[in-house]
Amino acid sequence: MTGAELSARLRASLGEPMPLPGSGRTVDRHRRLMETGREDLSLARLAEAHWDAVAILAEAGRTPGAGALYAVWASEIPNQPLSLGVSGSSRTISGKKMFCSGAGLVDHALVTVGEPAHRLIDIDLNASGSSVLFDDSAWKTTAFQEIRTSTASFSATPVSEEDFVGDAGWYLERTGFWHGACGPAACWAGGAAGLVDWALEQKRDDPHTLAHLGAMRSSTWALEAYLDSAGAEIDKQPEDLCAAKIRALMLRHLVEQECTNILRRLPRAYGPYPLAMHEPTVRRYQELDLYLRQSHAERDLEALGRGIRSCQSEKSGFYRLQER
Repeated sequence: MTGAELSARLRASLGEPMPLPGSGRTVDRHRRLMETGREDLSLARLAEAHWDAVAILAEAGRTPGAGALYAVWASEIPNQPLSLGVSGSSRTISGKKMFCSGAGLVDHALVTVGEPAHRLIDIDLNASGSSVLFDDSAWKTTAFQEIRTSTASFSATPVSEEDFVGDAGWYLERTGFWHGACGPAACWAGGAAGLVDWALEQKRDDPHTLAHLGAMRSSTWALEAYLDSAGAEIDKQPEDLCAAKIRALMLRHLVEQECTNILRRLPRAYGPYPLAMHEPTVRRYQELDLYLRQSHAERDLEALGRGIRSCQSEKSGFYRLQER
């Protein structure tokens, strides 16, 4: 699908509300995100960000604009945060932000500003006074090309007090930050399941291929189980911040491992053909491989280990839940 087709497809789905994390239907939320990734990973990238933004706004007691598509642009360039300028009653933001997916396709973006304090701001990209410029020339891969991941340049872009979402530090400190971190993992799982769907349609049935097929199908079963388990736990303890962080990091690690297993096995079973000559599989494989890098690998595992030690000392509900 082109960028315009992806945007139209997502807009068409807005009539079916997505369950909010911790609302009692988080399993359904995870399954729907997984199925979106199974359909198309570029669509999933846009959809996951939109529904994460809707959940963030709900957590802040705000209502998204009717029919508007949202993005969340929270990537930070080391030592180069966006800055908030204040002059009398006026507010502006300036600087550059990388990895802004959906540039030119979405209506609003929830944007993080790092100086003088960490804040989240709702930017109306269609506003007549919006001075945001996009440059996608740094994006060299064909993976996710349609969703126009760009560097956004803000040059004294005006914002109002009503555009601020939550207080200083709120975005990173809330429980929903970690519930939302499960969303990309659900999309990764869907992308991997789509690769296995292709494998299941093939007629090749030598022992070597069947062994890999069995292993890959087992991985998709594990992915579904991980997402369902995480969703059920979130609904049982939606306000436990310590548990939310540990759960999200564990889920992302486990999903990344199973997806990587599928990426490794597919070409070992079917050779170069699907990665060289079958365009839908080429695209899905490359996009999944790139999308998985939203996992921070060993950095996240270190954070997980530290979180486990910290929550252990606090006797978090995470441990009480596991001990039942």
